[in-house]
Amino acid sequence: MSQQQLGRGPLRLRQTRPVPPAPDEETPDSSPPARFVGWLGGLGCVAAGYGVFQFLFSVLPGSIEASAARYLIAGISGLGTSVAAWLAAALLRARAAAGGRAPGTAVGPAAMAPGAPGPLPQAFASAYDSLVDQVSVVDDPELGRLTGWPHSLGEDSPSRPTPVGTAYGLHMMLDLGVPEGRLNTGDLVDTLWRLRLPEGGWSARSQGSEARPEVTALVLGALARAGGSAERLAAEVDRCTSAFTRQLDRAGRESTHVVTTVLRGLLRAAPRCEVLPVLRDALADGAISDPRRDHLRCWGYRLDPPHGWPSPLHTAQAVVALDRAARVLGENAGARAAREDGVRWLLTCPEASHDTCADLRNLHEEVRRPRTDDPSRHEVLNVRHFTASWVARALLSPGAVEIARADGLEEQWRVRLDGAVAAVWAGQTDGVWFWGRGDSTELRRPMWMTYQGLSTLRAHAVWMYQPGG
Repeated sequence: MSQQQLGRGPLRLRQTRPVPPAPDEETPDSSPPARFVGWLGGLGCVAAGYGVFQFLFSVLPGSIEASAARYLIAGISGLGTSVAAWLAAALLRARAAAGGRAPGTAVGPAAMAPGAPGPLPQAFASAYDSLVDQVSVVDDPELGRLTGWPHSLGEDSPSRPTPVGTAYGLHMMLDLGVPEGRLNTGDLVDTLWRLRLPEGGWSARSQGSEARPEVTALVLGALARAGGSAERLAAEVDRCTSAFTRQLDRAGRESTHVVTTVLRGLLRAAPRCEVLPVLRDALADGAISDPRRDHLRCWGYRLDPPHGWPSPLHTAQAVVALDRAARVLGENAGARAAREDGVRWLLTCPEASHDTCADLRNLHEEVRRPRTDDPSRHEVLNVRHFTASWVARALLSPGAVEIARADGLEEQWRVRLDGAVAAVWAGQTDGVWFWGRGDSTELRRPMWMTYQGLSTLRAHAVWMYQPGG
């Protein structure tokens, strides 16, 4: 499959409202240049009024006999002109101040009242309520009671929980916390084990009865976060890794998306697994050089030729996976160089507006594998990617922050991070994310998208938190 076959779904961005700058930042009107401009603007208003006064006094007809009347008419006109000019200048300064604030956050009572909560806690609470209200409980005649979610919120009820939807739902519950007993995470864990395939492993709803490594690693990562049995997880990890070879799953091993997904999941479920360094090195070796961005290395959708065009999405996925691997496994020179180049590549976005730039455009990708029962036919997995969330998560990784500081690129890092987070925030309504209406997919509120949106905003909020004023 060539890169041209990757469909691009639109990312609908709404204009976000600005907020006042942080306490340690200068406001547009507080800097010396701004004060000088304001002072000069005040003189301009007076000058304009005086000019109108002089002009009218000189051209008023001599039929106005009283000199006082001529002074009065000209004076009132000049004063009115000064006031109008001052109001116009004040409006321009207010617009400039609003335009200079960081995108992606909101003004309102929360911004103006110190100590008032912002919109993020409300979004988290609304997301939790939506997940609890729309959880699906189904009594399966073979598997027993299943508690979880299908791929997308709002599917026809009752919808049978799927491994993908329930795994992302469990991740969200762990991120949001469980403040009361309306939903028991133990039921979600039990459901994921019940959904395990007879031969072991898990697959997506469209993949049939054959386990696939990217879905298995996703489920294992969620179960590990929830405190699953190490012995039980280890058995599934062995099954997953033994099938994830070039001989048995060439398409998966060549896919940047699949390899990074497996790597992230296994780093949670089995951090001492012997295949992890192999996958890390394969990912680092799959980087390509981009002559359009200073020959920095980045990633396409494939790790083997043809790699496809340089992709911000796949570069961000690779940076996140390599950064996590570095903290768990350590890092060799090749992996470090590739990861650092990937971060620098993301920081070189040439566009001026970083909340609507092409680097944040959502993608639709297909992973095609020959079917085991009939190699002449292919299983097609449709994968949709929330690009802005991946770029934000890559820039929030500890390694990315270190590179930006070491290279003197902190301003570029901040601007691009602000833009990516603004795009993430713009995609949600009441804490739930929507896939663009222009796409033909039925997944209007996919679980994975809401998880990625929530986890990105949570990571950004933790990073930005500064106690003590």
